[in-house]
Amino acid sequence: MGSIDRRWIWAVLAWSGAALVMIVPAAITAFSPYLAYRTLPYIVGGFAGVISLSLLFIQPLLPAGYLAGSEGSAGRRWHRWVGVALVVAVVLHVGGLYLTSPPDTIDALLLISPTPFSIYGVTAMWGVVATAALVVFRRRLGLRFSIWRLIHNGLAAIVVVATVIHALQIEGAMEPITKWMLCMATLAAMSVALLDLRVVRPIHAWRNRGSTRGAKREPSESAIR
Repeated sequence: MGSIDRRWIWAVLAWSGAALVMIVPAAITAFSPYLAYRTLPYIVGGFAGVISLSLLFIQPLLPAGYLAGSEGSAGRRWHRWVGVALVVAVVLHVGGLYLTSPPDTIDALLLISPTPFSIYGVTAMWGVVATAALVVFRRRLGLRFSIWRLIHNGLAAIVVVATVIHALQIEGAMEPITKWMLCMATLAAMSVALLDLRVVRPIHAWRNRGSTRGAKREPSESAIR
């Protein structure tokens, strides 16, 4: 009973911590004085950007199974749904900015904007588009799963790094401390999950296979003797 209680407590703490990291920056942004005289498309687009960053934080935690209920196939399924939500948030972000200022948005998409943060934002956007296309056309591409996964992880890393740089360079509605907190948490979540899934767990699996093969050989050797 005690172990069950401890698991339940750790599960609640993990989900509560993740929720706080995602919700607090958006909640503080909602009270920013920068939004007082902004138009509705700008506000929607801006909040969609904050939500995109929050989704990038939780996205790698799901397939890694770090949160209760996200183990195995459930985590991969939630990972896909969060990916869909991320694509929608990016569309709303770019669409809201376009309705607010079409020339500035077009300059950013053409990479001729004078603002340096726009380059990273556009890089992250195309990274999300490429990742979505990679998922949708996975079977048609005919890639081996190991190659497909490597490309998928590489694109995810590009999206996260570019998004974090994009967010940190913007001085706007997001409160600086909570923005830094969310950005660092997003980088940490991606780094830890990739290291765990692609390095630590494969090494453990390889060692376990080796020890299993050794255990199978020992009885036969003793029988020969």
